[in-house]
Amino acid sequence: MKARLAALALPLTMLTAPVQAQNPMSTPDLVILNAAVHTMDAARPTADAVAIRGSRIAALGTTDEIRALAGPRTRVIDAGGKLVLPGFNDSHTHFLMGGFSLASIDLREAASPEELTRRVREYVRNVPKGQWILGGNWDHEKWPGAPLPTRQMIDAATPDHPVLLRRLDGHMALANSVALQRAGITRETPDPPGGLIVRDPGSGEPTGILKDSAADGLERLVPEKTFAEKHAAARAATEFAARMGVTSLADLSADADVGLYQYMRERGELKTRIYAVRSIVSWEVLAQTGVRAAFGNDWLRIGGLKGFADGSLGSTTALFFELYRDAPDTRGLFFEQMLPEGIMLQRVAAADKLGLQVMIHAIGDRANACILDLYREVAEQNGPRDRRFRIEHAQHLRAADIPRFGRQKVIASMQPYHAADDGRWCEKRIGTERSRGTYAFRALLDSGAVLAFGTDWTVAPLNPMLGLKAAVTRQTLDGKHPDGWFPDQKITLDEAIRAYTVGSAYAEFAEHAKGALSPGKLADLVMLDRDLYRINPADIDQARVLLTVVDGRVVWEAK
Repeated sequence: MKARLAALALPLTMLTAPVQAQNPMSTPDLVILNAAVHTMDAARPTADAVAIRGSRIAALGTTDEIRALAGPRTRVIDAGGKLVLPGFNDSHTHFLMGGFSLASIDLREAASPEELTRRVREYVRNVPKGQWILGGNWDHEKWPGAPLPTRQMIDAATPDHPVLLRRLDGHMALANSVALQRAGITRETPDPPGGLIVRDPGSGEPTGILKDSAADGLERLVPEKTFAEKHAAARAATEFAARMGVTSLADLSADADVGLYQYMRERGELKTRIYAVRSIVSWEVLAQTGVRAAFGNDWLRIGGLKGFADGSLGSTTALFFELYRDAPDTRGLFFEQMLPEGIMLQRVAAADKLGLQVMIHAIGDRANACILDLYREVAEQNGPRDRRFRIEHAQHLRAADIPRFGRQKVIASMQPYHAADDGRWCEKRIGTERSRGTYAFRALLDSGAVLAFGTDWTVAPLNPMLGLKAAVTRQTLDGKHPDGWFPDQKITLDEAIRAYTVGSAYAEFAEHAKGALSPGKLADLVMLDRDLYRINPADIDQARVLLTVVDGRVVWEAK
């Protein structure tokens, strides 16, 4: 066979991956011609056409070369010069939650307390009495003066429903009086470790705002979703991901949902590859099975553990070395998983020793420094190996800590859309100087760090175009930074796409199978309605997905 291939001397690389026992010269099932293909593969960065056979990329080349491979049963797609990229791999989502959010109340765009009240009132009309009202994703930073909402804003509209509405960052919730009464939360209730019950300064009564672990008591009262409800949400989520061009993702709150994803895969319903991550608090569950990092197949893999070091900037629970400017009584909070002191180190060391991958949420500069210290200590204790520690968000960094990511080989799993969102009000929280180390994409890349991009869906929209624009332009959502918020931290379009494909694949030990378009790799790709490399970067968010291919199969096609 090798001699035969050499004799043919085709000016393109053919599939010779040992995973498929088939003739590498056989007819492709799908070819895309006349395209602007950006492969993210350094060996061949661009091409005009791509051939797919089965679940794999068979060949890349010129349109004439790839057309010559097509047979009578090959589907031929003429891209008409459109951009073709590897499928986007979102490194940080809450997938099932995202599915539920597609059908729940939407408060993200509520521009005032009055609009929040109106949206809740209208939504509740169609909800049976007694049923919990959940979701929301409200953002008080959109409101004049940015006041926190209160239970009084929604009590009149929800006398027959318990309500727990999350802020979009997930670290602060608004409960109505019905829910607070059910949970027994009163003015006498103490703040739990790692949480805060916001109280009226005059009466001491709970306002309805619960930060981080303070909402746990209410969460335990919410009835568990049935399998049928979860199945419907997951189907909605995978369909939505296909429309967004997201072919792979990490679900950082999967836990017991792995069985659901397996069920969907067996039924042919899954259109998204999933790296299912569970809480580090339950690391022993994986340890007892003997599983190591990234165990599974190309569709569904496990072996990752997620922890929390702190909360969020929007809820003033992100942990900093210095006080908040607009809340000078606090530096933020350690998340409850960090308490008592030393417990997170014990968990990470034990999990890492067993070969599991650890990824920890850290927002504030002190939280990031603490996790970098923890990772260094664990690596020294357990010895060298390819462990791929991750910090989720890596949001606010001291200048001295940025080089540590490259030096310690810690992956910065970041969500660039947050820069466009938080950039509207970040300096109000922590000032200009500390904000210089916020979403430091350029500095991290230059220090040798691997960036893995995602969205944190439902905290941010799943649409990758929004993240690409944010990384390349650093324009904020309020339009006040047309040249970029701290523009020295911009990265190029190619670097941003690479972080969203190759970087995210590397962050889950899957770069050998996906992340780039090259012969032998999985046939996951997207076609966009415009060439991002040829348009004004400020217009990247206007791009739409025309075609999504996963495993060699078209799973979304614009009509």
